[in-house]
Amino acid sequence: MPLSVPGLPDVPPELAGPVAVALAKPVRDLPRPDALPGGVLYEPKWDGYRLVVVRTGSSTRVWSKQGRDLSARFPDVVAAALAQVPAGTVVDGEVVVWNGARLDFGLLQRRMVTAPGRLGPLVAASPASYVAFDLLALGGRDLRGRPLRERRAALAELAGRWAPPMQLSPATTDPAEARQWSTDYRPAGVEGLVAKGAGTRYAPGRREWVKVKSWETTEVVAGGVIGPIERPGQLVAGRYRDGELVVVGRSSPLSPAQSAELAAVLRPAPADHPWPDRIGTGRFGGGRLSVSLTRVAPEVVVEVSADAALQAGVFRHPLRYVRIRPDLEPGDVPGI
Repeated sequence: MPLSVPGLPDVPPELAGPVAVALAKPVRDLPRPDALPGGVLYEPKWDGYRLVVVRTGSSTRVWSKQGRDLSARFPDVVAAALAQVPAGTVVDGEVVVWNGARLDFGLLQRRMVTAPGRLGPLVAASPASYVAFDLLALGGRDLRGRPLRERRAALAELAGRWAPPMQLSPATTDPAEARQWSTDYRPAGVEGLVAKGAGTRYAPGRREWVKVKSWETTEVVAGGVIGPIERPGQLVAGRYRDGELVVVGRSSPLSPAQSAELAAVLRPAPADHPWPDRIGTGRFGGGRLSVSLTRVAPEVVVEVSADAALQAGVFRHPLRYVRIRPDLEPGDVPGI
C-alpha cells in the first residue's frame, strides 16, 4: 500500500522484505528464569501465521516466515499498520483470526486459498488481528543487534498508541504467571508458551528461542488404525458430527506396549463403517500420498494427549496415545 511522502524514514535494505525471522525449537519443559542469557522472557504461543510488518517510507507490506508477500491476503492488517505504525519500522508477530472467544485457524487458512476477487466479504466477516512480539527496526534504525529487553521496551512504547487490530503480545519474566497464561488462554486456542533470552540479539534463521506446547488429555473413538489390527502402528481418531463418525486426527507412532494394548480390544469394522480404505498422509488425513487404513469397530474409547491447535474440531498436530478408557462409551466422547 503506497504512501509517498518526502522525508519519511526508510528501513535498512536487508529489512525491506522478505525478512528472515528468528525461530524457536520445541522443548518439553518450561525453562527456568535464569536458563537463557539475560533471564527468560515468557510469551504466549499464538495459533496463527507468522507475519512481519514492513513499513517503509513508500509502502506497507506484510511478509510470511517463508518469505511470501501476503499483503493482498491481509489488507486489514496492512491498513492498520499504515495508519498506526510509523515509517521506518519493522515489526515481528503473528496474525490470527478470532471466531467468538476462540482463535480459528480454519478462517485464517481460508485467506490463503480464497480467490483474490472474493477476499472482500471474507475479510469483512472475519477480520484478522495482529499480535506483535518483537521490533526489528524503528525510525529507520536496525534494532536486531540490541538485546530483546530493549527491543521489547521500544515495542511496548510504540504499541501504547495502537488500537485493534494491532496489539501487543503479553510477556512476563515470572514463570508462574506464564504457566497460568498457558492454562487460562488454552480455551481460546493459545498453543502454549515461548521463552526467549532477554539479553539476546535477534537471530534470523536460528532456533535460539524455545517453545513449550500446552497439552491436555481428551477422549476420541478408535475408528481405525494404520497397520494391521493385530499390530497397529498408529491410531486414527474419530468423533461424531451430527451422528456421523469423522476422522479428527491420528496419533504419533505407537510404542510396542501401546500397540499391544490397543490390539487387544479392537474388533474388525462392520460393513457400514463410513471411512474409506485409504487415508492421506498429510494433515487432517489429506495430502497426495495415502496409506492403507484398517477400519475397526468404533466402540473403543481412547484417552489421548493433544495440544490446543484445532481446525473445525480436527486436531492439527499428532495426538499422543495415553490409554484405553474401558469405563467410557463412544457416546461419552465430545462431539464436533
